[in-house]
Amino acid sequence: MEIKRAQWSSHISFIIATVGSAVGLGNIWRFPYIMGKNGGGIFLLTYLLLIAFICIIPLCCELGLGKIYKQDAINTFNTINPKFKWLGWLCIITVTLIPCFYFVVGGWILNYIWVFLTSQLPQNFSIYFSQFSSQIFMPCFLTILFLIMTAMFPFKGINNGIEKANNIMMPLFTIILIILSLFALTLPGAKEGLIFMFKPDFSHFDKTMILTALGQALFTLSIGMGTILTYGSYMKENTNIVKSAYTLIICDTFIAVLAGIMIFPIVFSFGVEPSAGATLAFISMPQMFSQLPFGAFFGLIFFALLFFASITSGISMMETTIAAFIDNFNISRKKATIITTAIIAIISIPASLSFGLLSNFKILNKTVFDLLDYSTSNIFLPLNTLFICLIAGWFTPDFIKKVFGENFIAKIFYILLKFIVPLILICVLISGIN
Repeated sequence: MEIKRAQWSSHISFIIATVGSAVGLGNIWRFPYIMGKNGGGIFLLTYLLLIAFICIIPLCCELGLGKIYKQDAINTFNTINPKFKWLGWLCIITVTLIPCFYFVVGGWILNYIWVFLTSQLPQNFSIYFSQFSSQIFMPCFLTILFLIMTAMFPFKGINNGIEKANNIMMPLFTIILIILSLFALTLPGAKEGLIFMFKPDFSHFDKTMILTALGQALFTLSIGMGTILTYGSYMKENTNIVKSAYTLIICDTFIAVLAGIMIFPIVFSFGVEPSAGATLAFISMPQMFSQLPFGAFFGLIFFALLFFASITSGISMMETTIAAFIDNFNISRKKATIITTAIIAIISIPASLSFGLLSNFKILNKTVFDLLDYSTSNIFLPLNTLFICLIAGWFTPDFIKKVFGENFIAKIFYILLKFIVPLILICVLISGIN
């Protein structure tokens, strides 16, 4: 029996939603400080080459499998071969665990929006962030609030919920990012920031930097968690997979580069280390905004930017789990959304408390928050991506022909998919575990 499946109302809606899935905190929060720690311009150049010529392969795999089989991740791999059904479940476990720490950060964002909206700026954001994140009630409450706000959209369905959310939020996101980038270019340190970002320093070029760039590229494209496969399952038959994949890569990279143009001039203007790390968004940047003319306004729209980035990615992650529950347990979308929300809520509470009440509770010498982050980013995502490429390349009849066609480029993609990309992913996986 053929399963009736929802479809995107248009190709542009599909692109916007998929870009919304890929563009998240990985672009705005993670990309600039990872680039800062790895030499700036040379990291950017390496990242661009890897995302265009290597990451295109697993991206096309997920989109292609979604379009061909028109099912969730679990049923897709079960249809290919029942022995592969476990990979679908592994993708669903991964994409369910990521929001459990990702939405904790979403709660922090909501708090900072309130701080800048009311202009109640603390003297020292380092002390403020430490005190706030270690609280018991408020961070947990805001995490659950962010979760509920995100769940509202998949609750309403593909066209009335997810499409509408992305069609409104992604244009607003882009406008805010452009405004902040133009503002950053007016600051005294703009030139130094742009030189750091765009002038390659080959002294930083090594194996570790290459693997870090590839890991970031996979992370930012949402590959390996089934979201792209799920969104691909809603594609119309006449959609070109390779063109769609490159469109997604171009949009995602444009956002990441704009984020760097926004961050680095501000960082260099205030003499902050470009490699300041994950604290850049919640300590360094707010502190710098508080010292600028109209800083409360620019701080507010910066965290509004982070909000839109995190909620559009959160929507796609929740939708992946929801679609799997609908297809495998024959339940309604509303019931699947409620179950998914409850699971994430239960696990996200100890993740939020990792910075205070449960800070001394360690598993494998990691807090709950750190364990969720490490296991999904360093192990599950590259491992899932590796298996997806192997199954698409070796166990799916005519997959390469259906996705890439029959031409010289298809032959290159054939070699990359079956041999080169799996070897690279094994290196990424080993590097991540170490």
